[in-house]
Amino acid sequence: MSTSRQPNRLAQASSPYLRQHMYNPVDWYPWGEEALERARQEDKPIFLSIGYSTCHWCHVMAHECFENPEIAALMNEHFINIKVDREERPDLDETYMTAVQLLTGRGGWPMSVFLTPDLKPFYAGTYFPPEDRPGLPAFPRLVKALAKSYRENRQVVDKLTTEVTDRLKLVAALPGETREAEAGALMEAAARLMQEFDPDYGGFGGAPKFPRPLELGLLMTFARLYGDDAARQVVSVSLSRMARGGLYDQAGGGFHRYCVDREWVVPHFEKMLYDNALLVPLYLADYQLSGSLFSRRIAEETLKWVLRDCLAPEGAFYAAWDADSEGEEGRFYVFSWEEFRQAVGPELADLAATAFGVTRGGNFEGKNVLTRPVSDAELAEGFGLTAEEVGRRLEEARARLLACREARVNPHRDEKIIAAWNGLMISALCAGAQVLGDPGFAAHARRAAQFLLTEMTREGRLYRIYANGRLSVPGFLDDYAGLLIALLDLYETDFDPAWLQEALGLADRMEALFLDPEDGAYFYVGHDQESVLVRSKNAFDQAVPGGNSLAALGLWRLARLTEEKRFLGRSQAIVRRFLGNALQNPWGFAHLLLTPLLSLAPPLDLTLVGELEAPRTRALLATVHAACLPGRRLVVKDLRRAAQLEALVPAARYYEAPPEGPAVYVCHRYTCQPPLTDPQELAARLAALFPLSEGG
Repeated sequence: MSTSRQPNRLAQASSPYLRQHMYNPVDWYPWGEEALERARQEDKPIFLSIGYSTCHWCHVMAHECFENPEIAALMNEHFINIKVDREERPDLDETYMTAVQLLTGRGGWPMSVFLTPDLKPFYAGTYFPPEDRPGLPAFPRLVKALAKSYRENRQVVDKLTTEVTDRLKLVAALPGETREAEAGALMEAAARLMQEFDPDYGGFGGAPKFPRPLELGLLMTFARLYGDDAARQVVSVSLSRMARGGLYDQAGGGFHRYCVDREWVVPHFEKMLYDNALLVPLYLADYQLSGSLFSRRIAEETLKWVLRDCLAPEGAFYAAWDADSEGEEGRFYVFSWEEFRQAVGPELADLAATAFGVTRGGNFEGKNVLTRPVSDAELAEGFGLTAEEVGRRLEEARARLLACREARVNPHRDEKIIAAWNGLMISALCAGAQVLGDPGFAAHARRAAQFLLTEMTREGRLYRIYANGRLSVPGFLDDYAGLLIALLDLYETDFDPAWLQEALGLADRMEALFLDPEDGAYFYVGHDQESVLVRSKNAFDQAVPGGNSLAALGLWRLARLTEEKRFLGRSQAIVRRFLGNALQNPWGFAHLLLTPLLSLAPPLDLTLVGELEAPRTRALLATVHAACLPGRRLVVKDLRRAAQLEALVPAARYYEAPPEGPAVYVCHRYTCQPPLTDPQELAARLAALFPLSEGG
C-alpha cells in the first residue's frame, strides 16, 4: 500500500496495522493528544478509521481510497485523520462500534466514524468505495458532504451528537435486573442456545458461520455437569463438522476465522490467535469424554501450528495471520487440481484427492479449499488399505502439501503480542500439556507467562501490547483477567505455588484499577486511563470473552483455591450484576454464564499428596488430567514445598501422604473419601462422579 514516497506519522507506530498505512498520502495521525488538540484548535472534524492488519476489507478501502492522492487531498483538507488499531485500543473500538451500530444498525471493519472535535460521532459506517455503488455512497462525495454539513449545519450536528452520546451512555450502563443464579434458569439459557443448532452441518445458524467456541464451551460444561445428551450432541457434531471442513487448515493445522457458507467449506482465511486458543480446550474435552482420536489430533495439530507460525522469539505469541497474499484472499491456502496432484505425487494423488475433497472444478473460484469429507475408515474400505496405512499415507500427503505451500509468498503476520490473547493461549497450552501429557506445551506456556509478567509489566502495571520491541497501551480488564486465569492453569499444570502467588498479586491490582464499588462489577478501562465519552464495563462476550466474564471466572477459581471470601464475593457480584441480561441473551454472555453454572455444581476437590516427580504421583496426575471434570479444584502437595503451598491454599495442611506413598484425596458434595493410591481405582471413582459417562 504505497503511493507517497515520504512516510507519514504512522511510520513511528508500534502497530503493524498503522505501519501498513505509513506511505498513504493521507495526513494520518495515531490516536493521541497531538491530533485531538489540532482538531480543537482548528475546530475541524475528525475522521476516525479503525481496523486491524489482517482485515481484508480494511486492505480494500486503503487501496481504493487512502492510497488515492485525490481522495487523500480531500481528507486532508476537510478532516483531522486518525488511524487506530482495534486490537491495540479495544476500548475505543467498543465505544465507536456501538456508535456505528446505533447510527446504521450494523457494524464491522473497517470502521469509519466522523467525529466532532470533542470526539462525539455524527456520522458512521464501515467500508466506503471510491465511486457510488448500490447502497454505498462514494467516499469522496461523503467527505465533502459531511465537511459541509459540519460547517453549515452545526445545530443539526450538535443535536445528533447529543442523542448518540446519550444512547452510548445508556448502552454502557447496561441496565438490567440483578439476579441470583438458579439451575432452572441456566438450563433454559442452554436450551435457547441449542435452538439455533444446525443438525445437518453443526454449528449455529446459517451463513456466514462462525465457530462460536464460547457457546460450545458453555454447552460442553452443561452437558458434562447435567448429563444432557442433546447438549453433548450439539457440541460433538459441531466440533467434527468444523474440523472436517475448510474452517480448519487441513494441511497446516489451525482454524480460520469463519466460513462464508453453511457447510463449513469456504473460510474467510485469516487466522486469529484467540480463535485457536479457545477451540483447543474444546477438542481436548471431546477427546476426554469420547476418546475421539480425531479430536485429539485436531487439538495437537492446532497447538503445533501456533508454535510453528505464531511463536515470537521472546516466547509469547503473535496475534494473527492475514487472509490475503499477493493481493488475493486465500491464495496461500488453495490448490488447483494440477497443483495438488503435483504436490502430493502420483502414488498418493488419488487417495489424497478423495480424502481432501479435491476435484478438477474446485470449490473456491476454480481451486480447492482442502476439506476432509471422508473418514479414514471409509477411505480404507474404498482403497483396500488398513486404517493405519491410510493414516500414514495421508500424513505424508499433508507434509508434501505443507512443503509446497511454504514455497509460496506467505500472508502478512501481525506481530503484535496482545496480553489478553496470550493469556488464552497459555491456558490452551496448559490444557494440551495436561490432557496430552506433553511437557513441551507446558514449557512454552511458562515461557509466555514469564514474558508477560516481566517484559510486559512495568512498575506493577501490565501492558496490553508489545510490538516492534516496544510496550504500548496500559492493560485493560481482559488483559489482567485473562492472565489471571492463565496463571491458575499453570499452577494446575506444574504445581509451582509461585504461579498462585502471582495470581493473588494480579487479582489485587485488577481490583485496585478496575473495580466499581457501586455495583461490584469492573470497568474495562483503569481508573488512571483515558476514557472517551463513556466508561464501559465490557460485559458482553463476543469473539473473545468479555473482561467481566473472565474476571468472574478467574476470581471464582482463585476463591476455590485460597478460600478467601473476598474473591468469591467479587465473583458473585459480577455475576449478580449481569445475570439478568445474560439469561435474556445467552448469545451475548455465553462465557459469563460459565461461572454460575460451575458454582451451582457440587464442589469437587482433588488433593494429591506426594513427591511431584515420583512415578506413582505422575500416574495419579495423568489419571486426573485424563478425565473431563469441569470446575474441579486440583492441588498437589509436594512435601518439599508444603509450607509455601499451605500459606496460599490453607486446606492443603489437612492432607498427609499415607504410609503406602502418594495418594489422592477425593472430596465431592462436601464429603471426603479415603485416599486412593491406585490410578485405576481413581479413574473408576472419577468416572462415577457425573451423570454423563466417560464414553460420552
